[in-house]
Parts: sequence; structure tokens; C-alpha cells
Amino acid sequence: MQKEIILVVLLAYFAVLLVMSYYTSRKATNQAFFQANKSAKWYLVAFGMVGTSLSGVTFISVPGTVGTAGFAYFQIVIGYFIGYFVVAFVLLPLYYKYNLTSIYNYLGERFGMFSYKTGALFFIVSRTLGATLRLYLVIAVLQATIMEDLKIPFAVTSVVILGMILLYTFRGGVKTIVWTDTLQTFFMLLALVVCVSYIISSLGFSFSTAMSAMSDAGYTTIFNTDPMSGKYFLKQIIGGAFITISMTGLDQEMMQKNISVRTLGDSQKNMVSFSFILVAVNFLFLVLGGMLYLYATKAGAPFQKVLVDGKEQMQFILDNQNIIGDALFPTLAMDYLPGIISLIFIVGLISALFPSADGALTALTSSFCIDILGMQRDTTRGEKEKSRQRIRVHLVFTVVFLFFVFLFRWINDKSIIDFLLYIANFTYGPLLGLFAFGILTSRTLRDNVAPVICIIAPLLTFAIDKTSSLWLGEYRFGSELLLLNGLLTYIGLFIFSEAKLAKYY
Repeated sequence: MQKEIILVVLLAYFAVLLVMSYYTSRKATNQAFFQANKSAKWYLVAFGMVGTSLSGVTFISVPGTVGTAGFAYFQIVIGYFIGYFVVAFVLLPLYYKYNLTSIYNYLGERFGMFSYKTGALFFIVSRTLGATLRLYLVIAVLQATIMEDLKIPFAVTSVVILGMILLYTFRGGVKTIVWTDTLQTFFMLLALVVCVSYIISSLGFSFSTAMSAMSDAGYTTIFNTDPMSGKYFLKQIIGGAFITISMTGLDQEMMQKNISVRTLGDSQKNMVSFSFILVAVNFLFLVLGGMLYLYATKAGAPFQKVLVDGKEQMQFILDNQNIIGDALFPTLAMDYLPGIISLIFIVGLISALFPSADGALTALTSSFCIDILGMQRDTTRGEKEKSRQRIRVHLVFTVVFLFFVFLFRWINDKSIIDFLLYIANFTYGPLLGLFAFGILTSRTLRDNVAPVICIIAPLLTFAIDKTSSLWLGEYRFGSELLLLNGLLTYIGLFIFSEAKLAKYY
């Protein structure tokens, strides 16, 4: 299919988002931007959160891991599933009890202003890095598959995409993205189902025979039973649970949509429904990965395991192209599958990009306005002046996103999904420690030491990880680094606290 046609379809897709934004953002106030006036439907939030949680990283990277790791990623998914229930029945009741707009207000009431600002700043850093990495990955794929053939520079592609996201989010915020994310999740899942169905059919398989073929090829192994490995199944499951608790339950972007639902019961229904859907969708992405490798093998592609930046990946050679890891799905979809499948792939990829980027941009704007600038506490300015300030903050974060996309383009790191998870261990660990200490104890903290502890704990975690071979032999840390970081934060907070009933306990 001609790249010009795909570009026209993408522009039409964006036009639909703008129309949705126009109708959902009419008469939108700051409260609508931050919390959708507490009127979001739980089933829309649940479905839309699938797209936000998966993002372009899952769409591209997870299928590419199957060649070397099989279905091992599902170990983390099992942990995710457990973590969502903790979020639903431990954290959400807390947020609704205190009617929070920003979840970090809890830290302010529980400990004081230093802890409150520290939690918010760690979220801002974490989400900015994570969202821009995801955004960069998808823009890079679009650039390689479409824009380069059309002679459109990477910088132009990046500016236009971020401009699109800015246009449909700056007025309605959460009120708008609850609806746009629902639409985009639908198209992403449609692309996933269509691609899996086509490849299974083209290889002459039924679903059961496809699973058997992947099993025979060694692609369906889930559990790693080597305790010394960073991918050991208990590490992955426990780590996955704490990743969910931290990156969903303690993340303003994810919780902003949940607490926009009117009642706690509906919000919990949203979280539980979402958890089951997410498990099924992640499994289907792994099936897609296995089928892509079988498809490439049938096409006559010789393959071998290679080391890329110290990481083992599968390399294919098709028509003199070296295809490694993340490039598998885009290359096959654009160059070796029918034109209509290529179009569906691109629409699915864009649908995976926007929910993670628009939600992050909105949440970062909300957190900065509420937590750092104190907009909700400010009674000296009117609604219009606050709205103008919110829009300025939104624009600044758009520019920050653009800066980091260019930075990652310059770095050009291929192992995006691993890097994302690794960074999360250090940026979300202090949040995990702060909230755990607040919820699990009644002690009063010396609030002014919280920022220092939350900086020292990640540094100690990093040092322990890098020197582990000196005192742990062959043992390698995996996802449990997040838990270690949170534990070190918790211990530091405990040391500088008193056994006195806290006012917010």
C-alpha cells in the first residue's frame, strides 16, 4: 500500500480525535481537566486504561522478545494481575476516603509539605522519562516505515505528533481522554486481533495448532526456574506486582482516570475488569510474537541469536535486511504482509502511542499545577487566570516531551522496554516506600528529611545492583530492585520517625 494513502488515513484518524475533543471539552473547567467532574463512566475508564497501560512499547517490543525469551514476559503479567487487586482494594479506598484530586495530597496530610512535594516530583520525573521513551519508540517506527520514504524529517514528525496531542488535550484534559482513549484502545486491539488472525490463517493453522507449532519451536515457555537468574519466575511475579502497585496505584496518570469515576465501587469494578482484560491482551501479544517468528521462518529467513548492547536477541535476515528484536513486527507488517494489514498495523501503532502520551501530558500538567504550584489551594485568583496558567504549563510539558524525544533519538538505545523497567526501579521506589510507610505505620515522620532519604535510597539501590557480583556471586537482580529501593526508603523513613500517632492515620 502506498505510504501517501497511509498518511491520509492517519490525518483522518487525527481529525476524528479533534472532533471528539471539541464535543467533550465544551465548557470544560479546571476541575473537568483534572478530574472529569467526577462523572467518568467506569467501563469507559477500564477499557481506555488498557491502551494507556500497554502503549507502543508493548505493541512493538513484547512480540520481539518471544524469539529469545519465549512467553517469559507473562511472568511479569501474572504479577501485574496480583498488583491490580492491591490497587483496587487497598489504595483506591484511601484515595476516595480523602476525596483526593492529586494522590500525592495524601503524603502532605500524612507527613507534611516536604514529603508531599517529594512524592509529586518523583512522579513528574518518572512519568516524563517513561512517557517520552514510549513516545520516541513509536515515532521512530513511524519514521522508519513511512516518513523517511516521504522525505519527512524526524524532527517534523515529532513536532506534528506532539502538536496533535496538544490540540486535543489542552482544553478537556481527563474529560476528553477518557473518550479518546476508549476509541484508541479499540483500534489497537482491533489491529492486534486482525494481525494474529491473518498470520494464523496464512500459515494454515487453527488457534490450537498454532499454539502447538509455537510450543514445538520452543516459544511458549513461561517460567524461568533458575533462582540465580534475573528472570526467575518468583522475582518476576513479585516484581510485577510491585511494578503495578507503584506504576499504576502510585501514579497520578493512572489514578487520575480512576478517581474521576463517581463512586469507589465503580472505580473498583473498573480496576478489576481492566486487570482481566490486560492479562488476556498481553497473552495475545505474546501469541502474535510467536506467530511472527514462525511466519518469518516459513518465509525462508535464516536466524541466529546475537548480542546487542550485551543483551541476547534474535536476528533474522530477509531480503538482505537484518531484523532484530523490536524491528520484527514493523518490518513484517510493512514489507511482507498485505497492504491492508500494513494500514491496520499503523493505525494500531498510532492508537497505542496516543493513550500513553496524552494521559501522561495531562497528568503531568495536573500534578504540576496542583502539587507544585498549589493551584487548588490558591484562593486569590479566578478560574480564568488559573486556566491560562494551566494551559501555559501544558505547553511547557509539550516542549519538554519534544526535548526528550530528540534526546532519545540521539542516544538511539534499542532496548527500550528493558530500559523502561530498569529506570522504574529507581524512580518509583521512593514513592513505594513513602506510601507504604504512611499506610502501614502510625508513626510521625521528620518531614524535612524525606527528600534526602528519597534520593539516597535509589543511589544505594543502584550501587547494590552494580556490585552484586562481588558479594552475591552469580545472583542477578531483576524486578525486585523496585522492592529493594522501596524497602531502603521505608527503613530510612522509619529511622527518622517517632512512635507518635499521626494525625492522618
